[in-house]
Amino acid sequence: MLVEEVMSRDIVSIDCNKTVLEACKVYSKNKVGSLVVTDKKIIVGIVTERDTIERVILQNKNPKKTKIKDIMSPNIITVHALAPLERAAQIMKESNIKKLPVILNNEIVGIVTETDLSRTIDAFSGAIEELIDFYTDSKNNIERIMDDWGNLLIKLKGCKKFAHEEIDLLKKEV
Repeated sequence: MLVEEVMSRDIVSIDCNKTVLEACKVYSKNKVGSLVVTDKKIIVGIVTERDTIERVILQNKNPKKTKIKDIMSPNIITVHALAPLERAAQIMKESNIKKLPVILNNEIVGIVTETDLSRTIDAFSGAIEELIDFYTDSKNNIERIMDDWGNLLIKLKGCKKFAHEEIDLLKKEV
């Protein structure tokens, strides 16, 4: 499965000069946990709810005055939209991140999250269960068919033996 098949295509962004309070309003309005940070429409970072908690609230900074550019993660780690989903999971694990922007043709086209990965695991689990059921049913059907063929061959073999005995009796009579 490819990253583009599970990623969210709704990318919510915020200008780097906006305040953390404004970012919180954007999080809330859009029901997202991260924002792509831009500077004059150029992507310069990512900011998450966790960044807000750790770099503002726990540091006793004023969310009305603290700028996004002061708390964002400037080095964006990305994954290609056509990469296997396993690659995205590997990047997230190695980088200890929960949200991974997705790129295609040098543009961010989506984001894949831990939630997206967990939903995919559920879907794979269901598909694997269906495959196991199909295999079991097929195996049982094959075994039944093989038994039927075996019985038919035994009967045919018996008929062949009986036919040879009849021919031998006829030869003796002639």
